[in-house]
Amino acid sequence: MDALSARERSLSYHLALATCRRCHGNNYLFNELMRTVYVAWFLQQAGFGAAPVALYKLVELAVEAALTLAHESGEWLLADEALPAFEQLLALHDSQLTVAPLHKVIDAERQLARFLQGTASSPIPEAD
Repeated sequence: MDALSARERSLSYHLALATCRRCHGNNYLFNELMRTVYVAWFLQQAGFGAAPVALYKLVELAVEAALTLAHESGEWLLADEALPAFEQLLALHDSQLTVAPLHKVIDAERQLARFLQGTASSPIPEAD
């Protein structure tokens, strides 16, 4: 992936997190965060990264909780305790985009598309 494309992707998900952490999120932005987490997971499975599964699950559960809260109250709030985990995963994904070949990123996005078409609740296994 060329550096400009990697920076544009990085900027989009960092802006999504910045907006969500200030309670100005929406369904699209939270979905963008989850998309980023899942693509990072698939890239890690391809050998790019070594974050613990528990970190991915923490972030995934924080988004699910935020979506539940939003549907119940209309308030789009990302839990403060989840922010460091998000920042860690976004930093990991930044580094993945700088080292993973474009075809691996495309493969990860295809895996995401397949997951979204299926019935599984998560591509990330339960943490030990």
